Amino acid sequence: MGLIEIEGMDFFAYHGCFKEERVIGTRFTVDAWLTTDTSAAEASDELKHTVNYQAVYALIRHEMEQHSHLLEHVASRIIDALYRDFTTLTHVRIKVSKLNPALAHGGKIRQVSVMLER
Repeated sequence: MGLIEIEGMDFFAYHGCFKEERVIGTRFTVDAWLTTDTSAAEASDELKHTVNYQAVYALIRHEMEQHSHLLEHVASRIIDALYRDFTTLTHVRIKVSKLNPALAHGGKIRQVSVMLER
């Protein structure tokens, strides 16, 4: 088994519970940890025998473009899509972080994150 880590994917998206967040948007980062059997790729040195991180990025970008209120919903959709499109995955962990989230009563938070795994 192998673990493929894709860290620091940056997106501008419109997720949030506040109307302003869904209009103005903000920056997000996504990290993915994908467990899969890498033995064929180890032996062949062929991209077709592993999980292509560029295809993973494209899938995650597509999911980030779909508006949601909650980061939990976004992360869950990403996991569902990864399992749908990459059948060799045996375990997936996704972390979605909203950078500089809006606060109802002022204040400042660098980021808030949700991590889900299945």
